[in-house]
Amino acid sequence: MSSSDFLQIAVGHDSGRSERLFRAAVSAFCSLTRPTRREIAQLEDLVLPLFDSVSREALRFVAAALSESEFAPEGLVRKLADETVDVAAPLLLRSNALNDVDLIALIGRHGVPHARAIARRNELNPVIEDLIKALLESASRVEPAAVPVVQPAASPAASNNDASRDEAPRKTFGKADAVRDRLRAMMVPADEPEQFHAVLELAPILAPDELKRLRDTALTGNTAFFETALADALGLDYARARAIRSGSGYSDLIYALKSLEVEEDTAFVIVAANQPAQFGHAEAIRLFLERYRLCHPDAARDKLRAWKADAIADVVRKAKPKTAANLADVANGDRRPSILKAS
Repeated sequence: MSSSDFLQIAVGHDSGRSERLFRAAVSAFCSLTRPTRREIAQLEDLVLPLFDSVSREALRFVAAALSESEFAPEGLVRKLADETVDVAAPLLLRSNALNDVDLIALIGRHGVPHARAIARRNELNPVIEDLIKALLESASRVEPAAVPVVQPAASPAASNNDASRDEAPRKTFGKADAVRDRLRAMMVPADEPEQFHAVLELAPILAPDELKRLRDTALTGNTAFFETALADALGLDYARARAIRSGSGYSDLIYALKSLEVEEDTAFVIVAANQPAQFGHAEAIRLFLERYRLCHPDAARDKLRAWKADAIADVVRKAKPKTAANLADVANGDRRPSILKAS
């Protein structure tokens, strides 16, 4: 069954059909002993268009099922992990599809609820353990102040005293927010901050001249020219752009071009120029166009984030070991993590 057939069934008259197919597709995938790359990509193609039309219960079911799978599609896992913790918890606890940079980004976006779940992972990076511990300690100092208390009318002098006492909780709350903003920066080696900030930026929509360069370099037949143009467009290093172009199929190229919002006709010209052996008959062209249309922009952006996260992880692995306090230098120039500076 093709992706388009699947979606036509899903939008039928039965309002619960899309949810049943959503669950069935994931259940069938999880029953595979060793799914191929094509089957992994196909699962994303099938279920991502249904994501927003299913219930929270279905999302919880799928998150629990994929948390036990070693081959769960990374884009789908990241989308589920970005949900509230009642959906994301199984993935935060167990999924191998989430790397250290993903975990830090999730804590930065969702704060304490996701941090508490991530803290229970086995073999958690000690740096992330320290950051979560400090974040939870900071949050625990804020929580009592968040409970509203009705006070009787007081004199102006008493009101001034109350205001000064309230200033400390507000400052503490601000520090907790700052921690979440700096969590990603605290994983950056102090001697290479600019490289990390650049790589974390998602690729913008291509300007007409940039799109023309991408297409024209593909049509030259010189792979090095195209790989350089692709690396510039995506904001990736040359080696990663070469891996995207030279993959066994064209799935990665679909993700790359979709993240740049390239129109399907131009995308086909670029992919066909780079992998002409994939398009020996009209049916192959139809399948490409179908896959490109069904590739969800969010999934493509998630894939690009994963490539950028891998680039960060490569630099972190090559850097000399640093403690959590050393890593905090990027954020505040001090020898202590930012959340502990005022303690």
